[in-house]
Amino acid sequence: MDVYGLIGTPVEHSLSPPMHEAAYDALGMDARYVTFEPDADDGAAAVEAAATLGVAGLNVTVPFKQDVLSAVEPDGLAAEVGAVNTVDYAADPPRGYNTDVAGVRRAFDHHGVEHEDAAAVVVGAGGAGRAAAFALAEDAVSLHIANRTASRAESLAAEVRSALPDDRDTPTAVSAGGLDSLAERIPDADLLVNATTVGMEADETPVPAEYLHDGLAVLDAVYAPLETRLLREAADAGATTIDGAWMLLYQGVEAFERWTGEDAPVDVMNEALRAKLR
Repeated sequence: MDVYGLIGTPVEHSLSPPMHEAAYDALGMDARYVTFEPDADDGAAAVEAAATLGVAGLNVTVPFKQDVLSAVEPDGLAAEVGAVNTVDYAADPPRGYNTDVAGVRRAFDHHGVEHEDAAAVVVGAGGAGRAAAFALAEDAVSLHIANRTASRAESLAAEVRSALPDDRDTPTAVSAGGLDSLAERIPDADLLVNATTVGMEADETPVPAEYLHDGLAVLDAVYAPLETRLLREAADAGATTIDGAWMLLYQGVEAFERWTGEDAPVDVMNEALRAKLR
């Protein structure tokens, strides 16, 4: 039996086990997906211990995504983002990947939303904001990062600029500011990602409704509830809306495919995920 799993603190309510185990069942794989909750300072040690135990692959969530960099060989993207959320033990040393980036891109792709040559705005400069910024920066014509603490957005913008390739005819313009900068940026944007937790615990939104418009595609990383106030108001404005479960799904799909070399049964994984969110 192949064992895959998730490390994080806390993980007891994680939606990854039902999503991945539905995929194993659908493909007739002899595999299980389990969760581990190390102490807050033991993320890297847990990744190393899992190799000794014969674990085939791990997902990594908060607060360990940066801590485990020292325990793996990150691929180029994970090194640029500065965070690992997927570990593959087929290599020695274990390889570290960031599939959150693919989660953002594939969520937009699934809804037929082009991110090439788009003007993109990311709200939030934490872990999800980093993934969204790196996901969109390479293809976008412009990227603006807004955060409650503007200096944190500016630091992320500088990292993104330094990681961009030099061979584009029109390099991506990367800017940053506080939340007050959204009034200027969103009306001309094609893509908007809410990478904060605003809307998770209360019926609130980080983006005033008057900024939203019908030429916009809005991805909200919040998936509980599936329909946030931001998405309701975006739909009212005629925008394309994408709930956070799509991002969660596709980061898991990407991890599954890296671990197994098999095409993931996306519909099966999506149904198992959404069954837990209804």
